[in-house]
Amino acid sequence: MAKDRDDELNSEQDFSLEEILAEFGSGQGSAPPGGPDLPWPEARHTPPPQNVVPFPGAPQPPEEDPEPEAEGEPVPPPQAQPEAPPPRPEGGKRAGKREKPPEAPEKAQASRSEDGKILLFPEDDTPPLQAGIEHLKRKADEYAQHMFEEEGSEVSEETMRFQRLIPGVDEEERRDDPPPASRERKPRREPQPPPDLPPGTLAARFGKGLGLLRLRMTLVFLLAMPLLWVGLAPFLGLPLPGALSASFPLQVTVSGALLAMAMVLGGDFLLLGLLRLCLLRPGADTAAAFSCIFTLADAFTQLRYMPERTTLPYCAASCLCLFCCMWGTYAKRQGLRLSCRTAAAAAATPFLVTLDPASWNGKDAYAKWSGPIQGYGSQIQEDDGVQRVLRLSVPLLLLASLLCALMSSVGQGQPAYFLWSFSACATASASLSGALIFGRPYRALARRLSTSGAALAGWSGAARTGKAILLTDTDLFPPGTVSLNGIKIFGDYSVEKVVGVCATLIRESGSGLDKLFHDLLRSQGAVYRRCSHFVRHEGGGLSADVRGERILVGSASFMALMEVPLPQGLNVRNAVFCAIEGELAGIFALNYTMHPAIPPAISALVRGGVSPVLCTRDFNLIPAMLRQKFKLPVEKMAYPPVERRAELSEPEAFHSPRITAVLCREGLSPFSEAVVGARRLRTAVVLSTILSVLGSLTGLLLAFYLTFVGAWDSIASAQMVFFLLAWTVPTFLITGWVNRY
Repeated sequence: MAKDRDDELNSEQDFSLEEILAEFGSGQGSAPPGGPDLPWPEARHTPPPQNVVPFPGAPQPPEEDPEPEAEGEPVPPPQAQPEAPPPRPEGGKRAGKREKPPEAPEKAQASRSEDGKILLFPEDDTPPLQAGIEHLKRKADEYAQHMFEEEGSEVSEETMRFQRLIPGVDEEERRDDPPPASRERKPRREPQPPPDLPPGTLAARFGKGLGLLRLRMTLVFLLAMPLLWVGLAPFLGLPLPGALSASFPLQVTVSGALLAMAMVLGGDFLLLGLLRLCLLRPGADTAAAFSCIFTLADAFTQLRYMPERTTLPYCAASCLCLFCCMWGTYAKRQGLRLSCRTAAAAAATPFLVTLDPASWNGKDAYAKWSGPIQGYGSQIQEDDGVQRVLRLSVPLLLLASLLCALMSSVGQGQPAYFLWSFSACATASASLSGALIFGRPYRALARRLSTSGAALAGWSGAARTGKAILLTDTDLFPPGTVSLNGIKIFGDYSVEKVVGVCATLIRESGSGLDKLFHDLLRSQGAVYRRCSHFVRHEGGGLSADVRGERILVGSASFMALMEVPLPQGLNVRNAVFCAIEGELAGIFALNYTMHPAIPPAISALVRGGVSPVLCTRDFNLIPAMLRQKFKLPVEKMAYPPVERRAELSEPEAFHSPRITAVLCREGLSPFSEAVVGARRLRTAVVLSTILSVLGSLTGLLLAFYLTFVGAWDSIASAQMVFFLLAWTVPTFLITGWVNRY
């Protein structure tokens, strides 16, 4: 019987997985080969094996006590077995909650037999590892074959033609990675902005009382001259009048009297400085007020409390602080008045310069657009950058001066030295250039910009700076600089039709040639047409459908790109070509004339670190034309794609609400001067402010040390004046080149 079973197993009959498991497995609950109702061959005579190792990977039946079967009864059909658990990952660790992806349909079908039964291996006898290696080798061979084909292939003539006719453009650098997450801070409460008054009203307000202020400032300066003479005479060996040279107490009394007279002339500045301190908005006038008050108190009490001191009080230095404070305020009010007068002289809708955030290449860029002046009056009344810094530094310096004076006097057991110590520390920390840092350069810049038709919006317009500027058609070629040099019509088309369709596409594109073709349209008696499917092409042209006809308008390169035949020997460099249904219909020769101020304006922008971005809509204004005909540094300019240029020069585009400047004239010259001037003003103010605060801190430390050791001969009135003047020289040098560009 065993021989018969071996013969049966060696036959050519195919067995399924269930048959193999039933034969070599436990044999419990498996279906017979012929179906679930038929018994296994010779099942009545041969009992199922009990000690057989199960097939690897095959599901094992649950261990149950077998029930006795009656001889001759068929084996019941097998019950549904639970699916085997997914294989454990390597290392014995349990896999995560990620489910195993379903197999592809082809693989699922390949792992089934013809009668629908699941097979353990596919019909292919190749091991899985070897099959995977063969698959990867085939993929590598295909990739290498395609790679060598691309390297060996030649560039087509069509590609070379496109590269020759389409001008190159500059792509923006886009950052795909999100910015690093930062902790959100609670927004700081902004102060209430000043009222937005008209520029004419503000000009009258800033100009009110300037004459009287100038007179008082001059008188304070005249009072400072004898103070300087008396203070510097012992140091420089200058002669003094007989009465003053013979009496030191008289010198102290005269110095105090002259300082008191100067304080009366500038009393409003001293009171304003104290009021600012009460409102927690101190400035340069606050430091000058403390210097003058305590120096005057020291002058009137020196002979009583410090009779051994042989140096004069710091009246000359305090008077200079008051004079510089008045001078800086006078210069600032003059500059604001000039700016407001220029802005008030503009039209109802002047040109506004704004710094639009992240408008080009992820960076802020200056843009010029036409609109009403809203917010200019409020911006120009805001505090300048120096006042914002002094608002923090002056209280700290005054508090430090008080502590240093207490340590130098009370701490040394000499409370009578307090007024002298505090006067020395307060005067040494009161910079002479605090009010001059912004007032002087702003007045000089406002005078230059007013002559070119531009008005800067105070410190608020220069506080933020950009590195790019958007230039449109009218910036390079204002109306009147482009003229028509001739018209030639081809074919059977009428002049009225060719001019009408060409002017329609020019107006639809928003090009700077709109006014020129509008005047031509009216002179020829033509009218605008309705167009549809308007498209801007990178090759330097426009296309649209007008009454069922395809219209092409562009340069000669665009016509060659669109395969429009041109006349032989045609030599027109700057022209507008018009084609109807693929046939040339007309040529409009143009003459571009650049204003002499445009090249210097662009050079000033490049030297100032501002990159021009050509947002032109005139298809003739390409870098090659600007370089060849007008010698402009186009290698330092950006030329975006045509759709991006249209987006950047869109009249209805979003602009920043903060105004940088107001322009009263067309063209690039006032635009460039306002941008470059704002950048130079900000740089000068920042550098001068840093040096001023550093000088104040240095003076405070020196004054504390010398008063602490009681060396009043080393910190006399002459040394104090020289120290303050020395730290004022850099401010004059830095702010003097703001308007020199």
